[in-house]
Amino acid sequence: MIDIKKKLAEEIAVLEHELRSELPKEILRARELGDLSENAEYHAAKERQGYVNARIGQLKMRLQTMSMVDMSKIPADRVGLGSEVVVFDVIKEEEITYKLVTSEEADVSNGMISTSSPIGKGLLNKQVGDEVKIVIPGGTKQFEILGLKTIHDLADLS
Repeated sequence: MIDIKKKLAEEIAVLEHELRSELPKEILRARELGDLSENAEYHAAKERQGYVNARIGQLKMRLQTMSMVDMSKIPADRVGLGSEVVVFDVIKEEEITYKLVTSEEADVSNGMISTSSPIGKGLLNKQVGDEVKIVIPGGTKQFEILGLKTIHDLADLS
């Protein structure tokens, strides 16, 4: 969770530098080219300025939301944000390990799934031994939860 906060803060810093330092110079250079009504460089720089400004707003809001996550409200005995879950896929007859993360950290190919994804939502609040059916866009998954390390367990290992 700390890593994602750091990543968001770094992206904000880069975009703020672009917004306050680089884009004003680009806009000034484009203005010097003359007629603004047909000045593609000027319009592109202004459009980029609007995009960067909006993105900074989104990132700051996400960072603020993440800062309000109360670790004490994340269950210590059930699947929650930051949990590492070992499941048995009943249909494919294979064991899979998932780590439940925020949408910014999600990387399905590395087993990191968002808590807002269908599988992530389906696993939330489950315990070892629970069986769960999850409807996904490609059909239905059926899992038995074999193992669980919560964010609290993983923090203790660090």
